[in-house]
Amino acid sequence: MSIELNQRRARARRWGYETRLLLGGLIVAMPALLSLLVVLWVHEPPHAYAWLLSIVITVITVLLALELRRRAIYPLRTLSNLLEALREGDYSLRGSAARRGDAIGEVVIEINTLAQTLREQRLAVEEKSALLTKVIAALDIAVLAFDAESHLKLANPAAERLLGSSFNFLKGRSAAALGLGDCLSLTEPCISERSFAGGNGRWEVRRAVFREDGRPHDLLVITDLSRTLREEERLAWQRLLRVLGHELNNSLAPIRSMAATLAKLLAVEPMAEDWRDDAGSALGVIGDRAEALARFMARYTAFARLPPPKPRRFAFAELVQRVAHLEQRMAVVVEAGAAVDIDADPDQIEQALINLLKNAVDATLPDGGEVRIRWQCIDSELSIEIIDAGSGLPHTENLFVPFFTTKPGGSGIGLVLARQIFEAHGGSLTLENRGDAQGCFARGILPR
Repeated sequence: MSIELNQRRARARRWGYETRLLLGGLIVAMPALLSLLVVLWVHEPPHAYAWLLSIVITVITVLLALELRRRAIYPLRTLSNLLEALREGDYSLRGSAARRGDAIGEVVIEINTLAQTLREQRLAVEEKSALLTKVIAALDIAVLAFDAESHLKLANPAAERLLGSSFNFLKGRSAAALGLGDCLSLTEPCISERSFAGGNGRWEVRRAVFREDGRPHDLLVITDLSRTLREEERLAWQRLLRVLGHELNNSLAPIRSMAATLAKLLAVEPMAEDWRDDAGSALGVIGDRAEALARFMARYTAFARLPPPKPRRFAFAELVQRVAHLEQRMAVVVEAGAAVDIDADPDQIEQALINLLKNAVDATLPDGGEVRIRWQCIDSELSIEIIDAGSGLPHTENLFVPFFTTKPGGSGIGLVLARQIFEAHGGSLTLENRGDAQGCFARGILPR
């Protein structure tokens, strides 16, 4: 039984859909056709008439079945053409005369909607792709893509300049042939000295992996750090020389003036009776300014030779209490915080907090008020805040410039040294004006 059923199914598969539809129409009409033929032959009409009428009825039935098949197949062919257009990427073709409530019409409407959606999506992708292409081309950073076999398949103009050739010449060459074979095994960004056809220098190389056609590809982003570092170094030297020049001029101007005064005093004949007093006063000024210049250079040397931190575990609350008690000019309010132990260099952290508290007290003393210090644990970080009631921060970009100060007699290295200590521990230091009252607060972040 099952063998016969399988044979029937095999024969049905050999017949096309159109043939099966035609046979189905004939089978549906067969009872009526047979009944009509039986009626014609039972009443014994003339045989010629019966044969003619039977042939006419049969032909009409077959024609109607063919028309039924055509009407059923036409919309399906229309749908096939629409779907073929979608497959070929032609989203402009639309089905017509579709209406809601009709089975085929509903399908045509949905295909039209799908075509419109795909057209809009393709347009958006093309626009974004064009924008991305222009952005990559405008970047002054080399961008290279390699396929699964490590052969170059994409390079922007910056990469062409880096490798010293056009993409048409470089396309298809292996990463090893381009001197980038080791870069495809990177897992973290790498900074190193490298030589390329387009120049030598210090480069940062970043690697990312993407997939295309189901296969992994590599993306390399190579940034020239030499130019940026040179520019930053130049700006740093400019700021430093500006401050050094200011300090040296402050010391050398009175020294030059006193030297000129001494020269005039010694050139007078006969010398005045009080020439010794004048000479001693001038030499005292010269000595004071020389001593100030020596102190300045000592501060510079201490700042430049800050040793790397030596971390060890210690209780942070105890260190804060000790630093607060060192300030004798006014009582520092210590707000109780979390009892936390951190791994850091206690001597350097203590020095940074001393500098910050000293600045806060200096700002608060003229107008009165209080200075508070508090801390809290946020995730894996320790946040420390020192809040004063002074006049607030001046609008200047030189707060963290070495030796820059707005206080008479200030050294200009307290804030810079404090920030350097925090950053050496993997943290940060920021200063902001308070939003709730007059004054400012310093916020330091340390890893726990």
